[in-house]
Amino acid sequence: MDKKEYIYTDRELSWLSFNERVLQEAEDPSVPLAERMKFLAIFSSNMDEFFRVRVASVRRLLKYQKKQKLKEYKETAALVNTIQKRVVEQQDRFNAIFEEQIITGLAKQKIFIVNEHQLSNTQRIKVKEYYKSEVLSFLFPVMLDHLREFPFLRDKSIYLAVKMSKNDGSLKPKFALVEVPSEVLNRFFILPSQDGNTYIMLLDDVIRICLPEIFSFFNYDLFEAYTIKLTRDAELDIDLELPGSLISKLEKSLKERPKGVPVRFIYDEEMPEDLLKFVIKRAGISKESIIPGGRYHNFKDFFDFPKVGSDDFWYETIKPLPIHRFEKTRVLFDEIKKKDVMVHHPYQSFDYVIRFLREAAIDPSVYAIKITLYRVAKHSNIVNSLINAVKNGKDVTVVMELQARFDEESNLYWTNKLQEVGATVIFGGPTHKIHAKCCVIFRRENNVTVHYAHLSTGNYNGRTARLYCDTALFTADPRITRDVIKVFSFIKNFPRIQYKFSHLLISPFYMKKEFLKMIEVEIRNAKKGRTAFIDAKMNSLVDREMINKLYEASNAGVKIRLIIRGICALVPGIKGQSENIEAISIVDKFLEHSRFFIFHNDGFTRVYLSSADWMSRNLDRRIESAYPVYDYDLKKELFELFDIQWKDNIKARIIDKDQMNVKKPHSLPSIRSQVEIYDFLRLKG
Repeated sequence: MDKKEYIYTDRELSWLSFNERVLQEAEDPSVPLAERMKFLAIFSSNMDEFFRVRVASVRRLLKYQKKQKLKEYKETAALVNTIQKRVVEQQDRFNAIFEEQIITGLAKQKIFIVNEHQLSNTQRIKVKEYYKSEVLSFLFPVMLDHLREFPFLRDKSIYLAVKMSKNDGSLKPKFALVEVPSEVLNRFFILPSQDGNTYIMLLDDVIRICLPEIFSFFNYDLFEAYTIKLTRDAELDIDLELPGSLISKLEKSLKERPKGVPVRFIYDEEMPEDLLKFVIKRAGISKESIIPGGRYHNFKDFFDFPKVGSDDFWYETIKPLPIHRFEKTRVLFDEIKKKDVMVHHPYQSFDYVIRFLREAAIDPSVYAIKITLYRVAKHSNIVNSLINAVKNGKDVTVVMELQARFDEESNLYWTNKLQEVGATVIFGGPTHKIHAKCCVIFRRENNVTVHYAHLSTGNYNGRTARLYCDTALFTADPRITRDVIKVFSFIKNFPRIQYKFSHLLISPFYMKKEFLKMIEVEIRNAKKGRTAFIDAKMNSLVDREMINKLYEASNAGVKIRLIIRGICALVPGIKGQSENIEAISIVDKFLEHSRFFIFHNDGFTRVYLSSADWMSRNLDRRIESAYPVYDYDLKKELFELFDIQWKDNIKARIIDKDQMNVKKPHSLPSIRSQVEIYDFLRLKG
């Protein structure tokens, strides 16, 4: 088959398919009610980022193609229309889940989300007291009628568009705008309980009930308020041609980000037409950006829904499992030197990483630490350990990626803290982000330097480590540690000097080439009638060259199993293209984030963990690392973990050409992989 005839799924539509899987969890009655609200919050947060990044990018491309009169313009325009249609469909489904299922489910638990029309007199008094004491000082209403320019609408903020009118029609209606101060006040106000019932009111409705007081200056007796929200293009404009440091350019761009071009305007579809038209026209909102929604927006705030309800209202909190080899040793280095150790977050504690760095910070035998940081937590024990190491006289080198999208400010903050104490901070280049996750410690033992490394599929971030499923390796294997040390030289001298790596696969120069070679080995073995298979787990599969090679492998008879959480441009099960490829996606309590790749290799199985997905940006435009697992027991462990996930028949959806997100057929025994993995690791000890 000519490669040009291969079928692919558009990455943006595949992403929307993934977010639909999140919506399925919010809709699933077997999921605890509070967790269903969290999935609505995840959906909302995901959709914000989708518009800020992906839709904004497609719109810029469309504008460029139209200006250049390129033939691809019609195809991109059709994609934009399809995206808009699917987003509206998902938004309608989202609203229905919240209004018809969540609110009803809460009521059955005697928990009521009440608005300004549903209060008793006693409750009304309490709300107004709260408004006067806590809310009023944060409100700054803007009258819209006679303004020459419409007020600037901030990204991530929600506003109430207000219409004031007179019941008898004697006065012409007035329009106003009030920003809901959810960044400084809790979005949820818990009213005093009555008759064993819990009553919760959103901040939006607290403001609505007090509109007559807010606008008492005017002689109106009818007040209506409808939520609106604007999402803006989040692309940072960093001019690489102008002189100046990357830090100063980034700081300048971050100040400009909130002023990005509008890409989505979402509004309460109950809004009266005259108010809607007024806002759209005066704010200069383009037709393709307008999306009708429900009464409430910014559902990401539902991550912080009050802790109410019975125990079965939430998922049971799991206790991180101990790693007995680490628990029984006084010094982690002693245990790592004996044998590699693999850690699976969040099933096993991230505290072992912090302990690794804390011990290094005070160990007299340790003289240097090198580490890469991509997304740093707001309160980071990792960075605090590094700062302590500097104070203890260690030579600390930190590779800080300043352009980690939406974490730039946090990374800038910690950069300054590290530099203040004397750590050496190296930045990624403006064109190649550093996404590799690795750390190496230099320790003198009997007058010889021994290196200890930690490599991970996820970030050095204690907060996300409680929510993301990632896998990390502690090792003192010289084959690996020598290459890890070389990674830091590679980063420092990139792209002027290229380095040869013997064991690690490093992008952008080596990783894709080596993975393609490994697939080619499976193709050759299949053609010779030998066993040939590939098992791969990742977040996204988009790179066309990798996909085409997998299609070629399928046609040669290689059996391929894929676990792809998010975007999958590969289409499984197509005759003459991908008959030997199956793919599933797992969406559950924790975010599946680990990447690992298993190649049969004629019985000499090769296994790699990686920071990289198979996307062009990871393989061609970022510095990433994939690292081999050499230890037989750890290889076997990864085989077993993959099989557990592959057998999931509770939370796994089948990825196919129709993107229907059908769950795998249920059969006994019931297997929910995240529960099974926890039990597997607990028994393993």
